[in-house]
Amino acid sequence: MAKILLLSDIHANFPALEAIALFFSGTRFDAIFNCGDSLVYAPFPNETLDWLETNDVQSIVGNTDWKIRKLLTGKTFKKPRKTEKRIMYTWTAEHLTPAAAKYILSLKRTRQLTVENHEICLFHGSPDNPNEFLFPETDPARFSALSKLCPCDIILCGHSHTAFHKRVNNIHFINPGSVGRMFDSNPAASCAVLTIIGETVSTRFHRISWPIEQMIQALKKHKLPDIYQSMYTLGKKLN
Repeated sequence: MAKILLLSDIHANFPALEAIALFFSGTRFDAIFNCGDSLVYAPFPNETLDWLETNDVQSIVGNTDWKIRKLLTGKTFKKPRKTEKRIMYTWTAEHLTPAAAKYILSLKRTRQLTVENHEICLFHGSPDNPNEFLFPETDPARFSALSKLCPCDIILCGHSHTAFHKRVNNIHFINPGSVGRMFDSNPAASCAVLTIIGETVSTRFHRISWPIEQMIQALKKHKLPDIYQSMYTLGKKLN
């Protein structure tokens, strides 16, 4: 038997990540997996990456992390173009500690791990494209096509900020939702617990409240765009 905590799309929201850690403080996990987008859109990048590294979380990079890596290596990017978004990227890159920068630069775009005789693959978007959005209502034919692209029977993904567990062609597709940036009008953090007992694969999803006021005060302190205060309060994507 294995019990694994699934995270994704933390987006530097350490107060939400810390709330999840507190919620599960009495639970023993065999591993913690994170499907990327650990950075950008909140002012706690160093705390977030330190927690991931300290807790030996098996992580990959997402699209926001990839752009931060570009900035750290002297490159730039075209998208996003909106000023308030670009501010969050440049602020993050400029405020990373050397240790945090080294950590994010060390991560890969995908991971494959063996747990209880199951092959588990971590992707940010999908096995085909790190920027692909998968939802519960995505065409089953698309899931079927994706199931043939990697040698795993459990595919973990993020990016869409939407929690789901679907089984197609005996392949499990699981998205734990977003820890740190919510789009469904519920500001609570999302995560999941994956339990594997022999051939049985099950997932339990959780929504966990976190101290939003701590986020608001930090955004104000660092003079970051006001729109993010509204987004975290409402649990919506406003830009």
